[in-house]
Amino acid sequence: MQQQSNRFFFNVDWVTILIYLALCIIGWVNIYSADYNPDKVAEFSFAADYGKQLIFIITGLILGLTILLLDGKFFSVFAPIIYGGTMVLLVAVLLVGKNIGGNQAWIQIGSFSLQPSEFAKFGTALLLARYISTFNVKLNSLRPVLICAAIIILPMFLIMLQPDAGSTLVFLSFMFPLYREGLPGSLLLMFWGMVLLFIVNLFFSPLVLISSILLLGGLFIYNNKKKQQKMITIGLITLAAIAYLFVAKFIFNNVLLKHQRDRIELILGMKTDRKGVGYNVIQSKTAIGAGQFVGRGFRQGTQTKLDYVPAKKTDFIFSILGEEWGFIGCSVVLGLYVFLLLRVINMAERQRSAFSRVYGYSMACIIFFHVFINIGMAIGIVPVIGIPLPLISYGGTSLWSFTILIFIFLKLDSNRMGFI
Repeated sequence: MQQQSNRFFFNVDWVTILIYLALCIIGWVNIYSADYNPDKVAEFSFAADYGKQLIFIITGLILGLTILLLDGKFFSVFAPIIYGGTMVLLVAVLLVGKNIGGNQAWIQIGSFSLQPSEFAKFGTALLLARYISTFNVKLNSLRPVLICAAIIILPMFLIMLQPDAGSTLVFLSFMFPLYREGLPGSLLLMFWGMVLLFIVNLFFSPLVLISSILLLGGLFIYNNKKKQQKMITIGLITLAAIAYLFVAKFIFNNVLLKHQRDRIELILGMKTDRKGVGYNVIQSKTAIGAGQFVGRGFRQGTQTKLDYVPAKKTDFIFSILGEEWGFIGCSVVLGLYVFLLLRVINMAERQRSAFSRVYGYSMACIIFFHVFINIGMAIGIVPVIGIPLPLISYGGTSLWSFTILIFIFLKLDSNRMGFI
């Protein structure tokens, strides 16, 4: 028994756990700084956000340790049940959820609000890994691609009904683990082409865009005039691109909410609004810029302390980091995230099972998406869509979901030599 215990602790990647702890501590320190009141310096309150976050961190560590003590095969066997459970929660939140800020995304449990969309991320990662590994799937044919798409689209659809565009977009990160498992690069290229068309559709008239697409399609057809199959394919792609222009325009005007449209137009430079939707970003950039190289110091941030920055402990917590710790502090945090992602990818590549590999890549891509979008929001390079900075932003559901996401992979990795 002692030998098994020693092997367990030896196999767990403690470096990743140390990075996890470092990010949690950095998050707590910044939340404490945001809550700091010089008139109550001697008091410590578990009712304050920093007190609640400390409880979330402690319970998260207990949750992580519990995961490490489970059998490694548990997550493969129960992946469909875990995925199904998270889907039930996503349906439940639409029926009995609490509406906060226009999104019915939380289930109220006493004084605590649970956000099921956070748990749906690791549930989806587990089922994708289970499907690909169990059936030895090759993603170079239509049927497995459609099944994987269905696994991803179902939670996206349910989350969009809340509506929560930010959490919905996170699920697009699953495209990259699928690409690692053989998804044709042409599909990724098509996706980015759709993103580009969506953007240019906002700047140019339909007549200009349709004429350009027809001209481009005609040139490709002319260059392949001796290859009938290619001509037909190019013709269908051309027609699909034209149809997509109308669909994209309809989605932008009729599906996206006004504040979401405003944020996209603001980022693309189509409008300026220093007092409306652009206020958060302007104040966040001002706070980060005020930190300069070494920052103003712990609890010394005026932009964040005086509440100029909305959502400073959640969506815009990076502004606290930038103002109080400056370029050095921001670089340390970014370095920790980069180190974590590179380590996870390296660990994923050494796995002996497709299940562990797919799950590892899914975890890395989810974390990368969150980090890129959250920091991008804070510095004004992406639209404000409201997703947390992993392990740093305030919130129990977010912290626990990332804890589960990370510790499941640590368990799979520790058991890689015997995992089937």
